[in-house]
Amino acid sequence: MKISKGTVVSIAYLIKDDKENIVEYRDVPLSYFHGGKHELFDQIETALEGKKEDDEVTVNLPWQQAFGPHDPSLTFTDDIENAPPEMRQLGAEMDAESGSGEVLHFVVTQIENGKITIDANHVLAGKDISFLIIVKEVREATAQEKLTLVAAQE
Repeated sequence: MKISKGTVVSIAYLIKDDKENIVEYRDVPLSYFHGGKHELFDQIETALEGKKEDDEVTVNLPWQQAFGPHDPSLTFTDDIENAPPEMRQLGAEMDAESGSGEVLHFVVTQIENGKITIDANHVLAGKDISFLIIVKEVREATAQEKLTLVAAQE
């Protein structure tokens, strides 16, 4: 069966950054409804159209089409003493709400000379990325899945 609108598709994928570093790998299949609302990049869904089980697809996305530019206004440096103890290590993460109610995800990116730097940019912001996608399964959506999709799009 080929991927087309209305099919349920299960994929595994690998994401590499612009330096060919593997930044994410998912071998447990992720399923989505092809042609419906989901979090896949449109370019990935387009590239998968017409593919079948065991097909592999590579999709290259420049940063403008991926996670956008790195926004320096989302990077903050302060004295490490002003950071909560649980954030005083490289790679520590936390979510915080902005004054406008937006939830930002912060990651500690640098600790040096008594200073801590946290960044709320997506880890891949400003980077070209590539996806290697492997189609694991393609099937017709059940009647219940189709009803759920219609309700979600209203």
